[in-house]
Amino acid sequence: MTVTQRLTALRELMAAKHIDACLVPTADFHLSEYVGEYFKCRKFITGFTGSAGTAVITQDEAALWTDGRYFLQAARELEGSGIILEKMGEEGVPTVDEYLASHLTDGQTLGFDGRCMSAVQGRRFEEQLGKQGVRLEPDADLVGEIWEDRPARSAKEIWELGTEYTGCSRAEKIRNLRKALEEKGAQWHVLTSLDDIAWLLNLRGDDVACNPVFLANVIVSPETLTLYVQEEALPETVRQALAADGVQTAPYDEFYEALRAIPDDACVLLDSAIVNYAAWKKIPEGTKRLEEQNPTLLPKSIKTPVEMENMRLAHLKDGAALTHFMYWLKQSAAASARDRAEIDRETGKKGVVCEYDADGQRGGVMTEISASDHLEALRKRAGTFPRTVL
Repeated sequence: MTVTQRLTALRELMAAKHIDACLVPTADFHLSEYVGEYFKCRKFITGFTGSAGTAVITQDEAALWTDGRYFLQAARELEGSGIILEKMGEEGVPTVDEYLASHLTDGQTLGFDGRCMSAVQGRRFEEQLGKQGVRLEPDADLVGEIWEDRPARSAKEIWELGTEYTGCSRAEKIRNLRKALEEKGAQWHVLTSLDDIAWLLNLRGDDVACNPVFLANVIVSPETLTLYVQEEALPETVRQALAADGVQTAPYDEFYEALRAIPDDACVLLDSAIVNYAAWKKIPEGTKRLEEQNPTLLPKSIKTPVEMENMRLAHLKDGAALTHFMYWLKQSAAASARDRAEIDRETGKKGVVCEYDADGQRGGVMTEISASDHLEALRKRAGTFPRTVL
């Protein structure tokens, strides 16, 4: 389907569900900065491929907000779609909140997937739009319903990171977390940020490009710590190691129902800027909520002696790889200069630079991509690819 056809299908679904405006952010269920293909609903519905942006679709209009990094790209990719480009930060451009306030009236409904919106933002909509009599429908994954060939949710294999890299065991980190909760008077903790979960449990994954994380949530109770994770991504050896440290595991999709089981008289610590709105709404209303930053944030930022030593070693290895690359680049340029006339005759291009191997054998014409690929190969050879740092 074209973007225009997708918008038509979305509007038909909105009309059937009595939703007057649909908000589509760029986020996954963990409000990550970068998201997997399954979560790229905004890209699907608008055609805009940038990493940041928010779309709002009504029956009469569609608009996309993005920042100055993407103005030219967005204008090009939105051309012909009928979607208005709202250039964030420019004079006269309304914010998403202002746009919704001016386009929705008493009795109308704003629909969105509350799993992809922070509790802070959702509550702000409750307050601001509620004053205008606008109803919220936070369980509306409307784009997902019309996305017939939606990619599967990533569930790549999770692996353990040993103390030879972390310098601190999972069991010790969990003890320190519980101590921090006790000091704040909280018995429960809801942890949804992927980097914090990976750090706390000394686990790594590959569900988000260029980020060593995996899709998961954690609920800490007075007696248990439960990891809600895609079971097919968790090897049995890792599951057993977690169990040995007192970590229970449960299916990823059972997380929201588990939140409902938190006792009404519990004190729950959570970061409402990171926990999504759907999770916030599932926690029983009678609970006391300590809205503070995750207790994992500060200790995660303080590197252990082992981590610092490994970082130094990684820099040494990476520096050696980069030195080899610069040598190769200069040798290729020098050899290319010697063979310039022949190269120009063969390629039909003037002043080209070609690649050469260690024996001086000429390969293809060098490009930024081929040079980058060669540097990556050198780094892999140096052993600097553990994908462990958070």
